[in-house]
Amino acid sequence: MSVEQVSNVVLVGVGGQGILLASEIVARAAMFGGFDVKTNEVHGMAQRGGSVIAQIRFGKEVFSPLVAEGSAQAIGSFEEVEGIRYAHYLAPDGLAVVSSEQVIPTTVSSGLANYPNNCEKRLHEVYKNLVYFNAGKMAHDLGDKRMANTIVLGAMSNAIQLPLDAWEQSIRKSVKPKYVEMNLKAFHAGRDLKTR
Repeated sequence: MSVEQVSNVVLVGVGGQGILLASEIVARAAMFGGFDVKTNEVHGMAQRGGSVIAQIRFGKEVFSPLVAEGSAQAIGSFEEVEGIRYAHYLAPDGLAVVSSEQVIPTTVSSGLANYPNNCEKRLHEVYKNLVYFNAGKMAHDLGDKRMANTIVLGAMSNAIQLPLDAWEQSIRKSVKPKYVEMNLKAFHAGRDLKTR
């Protein structure tokens, strides 16, 4: 990344998926990387499983936390419909990391709306560079479903120009000590995922 360039990262999902912690990890990693950082989190109905978006920008000097449409180097979505909803933020050459998890909103469970049944096809249509997998299942297999957010961050880190030690330092600082090692393991598992 050149000194004039500002990097843009967007995280989306629904309340309760750990987006705010993930945002904190990205922001701290950028600070440990020596950059000025601005963040913006729109909680929406986070407490009730509503849509949540976090925007992180870092560079030599950053004036606004808001990511312009079509400018994010990476977007991480913890829920597949949210990945479709916020696709317009990703730059044409950016990387999308989308978990195939489905969080059914109350409007669907109450019969007022329908959940799309062709999300994977639509995601492949809107994203040129896509890592698509079930982060919740992968986290469960690693020992704790709550690490899904860290796995998504690991996969996203391949498109975010920050040193590996800045990521690891940020995870150590952001999560409770007893969860550090498992989160580092989850992060590295995410880094090993490839686009498909």
